[in-house]
Amino acid sequence: MLSAVWNGIVLAEAPRTVRVEGNHYFPPDSVHTEYFAKSRTKTLCPWKGLASYYNLTSDRGSELDVAWYYPHPSPLARRIKNHVAFYPAVRIEGEPEPRPGGSFWSRLFGRTPTP
Repeated sequence: MLSAVWNGIVLAEAPRTVRVEGNHYFPPDSVHTEYFAKSRTKTLCPWKGLASYYNLTSDRGSELDVAWYYPHPSPLARRIKNHVAFYPAVRIEGEPEPRPGGSFWSRLFGRTPTP
């Protein structure tokens, strides 16, 4: 299980994330939205599209624009639509769980490749 943790608060938790450019994008239903408020900040990525941001608020403090997501990503980034990624103030902990049915290689060849 992967978790996004800030000041001891679990902000998101999922068995797997989508990795893009080194960032873990958490599925929208894995994010604990009670800690977030929409920010007015927007940025443009040349290949992913227009990103929207969240501010974090809790009884342990706050962070501006600590998380971002793509509500309408480009076709190349459709896998991360509404998935949430975090800036380094938020630690990503844990390991992804194996996919049901095994890895791509085991599904394709019936076994895991050996080096």
